[in-house]
Amino acid sequence: MGIEIPETGFTPRMYREFSAKLRDNLAALGQLLSRPGFGEGAGSLGAELELYIIDADGRPLPVNQEILDAAGDPQLTLELNRYNLEYNLSPHGLAERAFEATERELIDKLDGLRRCAACFGARIAMIGILPTLGEDDFGPGSISARKRYRVLADSLRQSRGERFEVNIDGRDPLQLSMDDVTLEGANTSFQIHYRVAPRQYAATFNAMQLVTPLVVAISANSPGLFGHDLWQETRIPLFKQSIDTRTRDRYRWHQSPRVGFGNGWVREGAYELFAESVLLYPPFFPICGEHQPLEELAQGLTPALEELRLHQSSVWLWNRPVYDDAHGGHLRIEMRALPAGPTAVDMVANAALFIGLAEGLRPQVDTLLPALPFSLAEYNFYRAAQHGLEARLVWPDPSQTGCRERPVSGLLEDLLPLAREGLRSIGVEEQEAARYLDVIERRLAARQTGASWQRGASRRLEAALGREQAAREMLAQYYELSMSNLPVSEWK
Repeated sequence: MGIEIPETGFTPRMYREFSAKLRDNLAALGQLLSRPGFGEGAGSLGAELELYIIDADGRPLPVNQEILDAAGDPQLTLELNRYNLEYNLSPHGLAERAFEATERELIDKLDGLRRCAACFGARIAMIGILPTLGEDDFGPGSISARKRYRVLADSLRQSRGERFEVNIDGRDPLQLSMDDVTLEGANTSFQIHYRVAPRQYAATFNAMQLVTPLVVAISANSPGLFGHDLWQETRIPLFKQSIDTRTRDRYRWHQSPRVGFGNGWVREGAYELFAESVLLYPPFFPICGEHQPLEELAQGLTPALEELRLHQSSVWLWNRPVYDDAHGGHLRIEMRALPAGPTAVDMVANAALFIGLAEGLRPQVDTLLPALPFSLAEYNFYRAAQHGLEARLVWPDPSQTGCRERPVSGLLEDLLPLAREGLRSIGVEEQEAARYLDVIERRLAARQTGASWQRGASRRLEAALGREQAAREMLAQYYELSMSNLPVSEWK
C-alpha cells in the first residue's frame, strides 16, 4: 500500500506546508509535460505481486518481518498485515520479451522465497483472498510494524468517524463491521505497471478503463470470505468498503471515495488525473521532502515530485496514474484490479490480455466513448467482479441507437484477435503474444477461472467434510496446482 514514512505526529502547520508543496509539484508536472520529448521512450512492463504466508494447515502465519529479514531481497517488502508480503518485480522493455521475462522472474523469486519461508514453517500462497481466514486474523495486532501502516489506519479511522461497514451480497451474503482497516489486508493482487508516452496517455488510460471489466471477469480468483460465497472477485467490494471513509447521507453530497473506478473519462492527459488526486483527497502523510521541484526544473533537472508521489500512494484508484523521475522522467498506468494467482503463467496472461486489448482499442477509443457514459463503464466493472464470466456488460458500438448489454464471454471471444493486434502494434513478438493469449483462449473455452475452480471444489468437498475442513482441503489442492504453473483452465 505504498511508500514508508520516516515520522508520525503531524501538526496543522505540516499539513499547510505539504499542501503548498503539492501545488508546486502539480505546477512542475505541468511544465514537465509541456517539454518536447518528455516521457517518450520504449514501452515497458513491470508488476507487483502481493502474497499470503500460511502454515501447514493453510492458516495465515504472521511472520512477514522474519521472512523479510532472512530473505535479504530489496525487491521484497512488507504489506499491511503481518501474514502478507509483496514482490516488486523488475521492469522489462517490451522489445525484450517482457511478458516471458516477468513469468521467469515470478517463478524464480517465488521459488527462493518458498525455500526461505520453509525455515519458519511457512508456505507462500498466491490467491486473491485466503479461504481459511477467520475474523480473529484481523485487528490492531495484525498490522505490520511500519509507521506508514499505523498512520494510515489511524487516518482512515479518524476520517470515517465510526466503524467500517462491510456488506457484500452473494449466495451467502456477508455483513460485518470493523474498528480498523486491517480487513483490507485480506486482499492480495497482481498489479501491472505499463509505461505510456504523455501524448498517448488520455487515449490509453481511457482504453484501459474500458477493458478493465473484461479482464476482471476472466481473471477472477476471490470468490468469498470467511466461508461466505460472495462475488467472483470479492476483493473489489471488500477493498472499497473496508477503507471507505465516507459517511453516506442520501440528502447530502459526500467526498469522492479513495478507492474507486475514477471520476470520468480523461479529456486531455495525465495532468488532470494527478490534479484530481490533489484537489479531491485530503493528505494523510504531510511529510515534505528537501527538494524544490520548481527550482530543479529551472535548472534543467527532472524533479522527483516526492510529495505528489507520496500523496498518490494514499489514493487507490483501480487504474492509477504514476509519475517516475527515473530515466529522465516518465509516466505509467498502474492497473490494480487483478487478483494474485492462480499461477505465474495465468497472471502474465492476464497482463498480456489487459495491455493487448487496451492497445488494440486505443486508436478507436474516441469513437467508442460517446456510446458509453462513464457511469456505465463503472457499472461494467462491478458487474464483472460480481458475476465473472457470467456477467453481462454494456458495450459501446459507434453505430448504436441506444445502449445494450452483451455477455462478457462473447465480447472476449470477439475481441481476442484485437488483443493480438494490440500486442503486435507495440512490438510484442507474435510467438510471445500467442503463448499468453492462448492461455486466455483456453480459459475462456473451459469457462474456468480461479474463482470458479475454487467455488466448484469447495461445494464438492463441503458435502463430505463440512465448510471449515472443506476450505482447508480446497486450499491444499489449490496450493499444489498453483505451484505447478499449470494454467487454471487445465485444473481438474
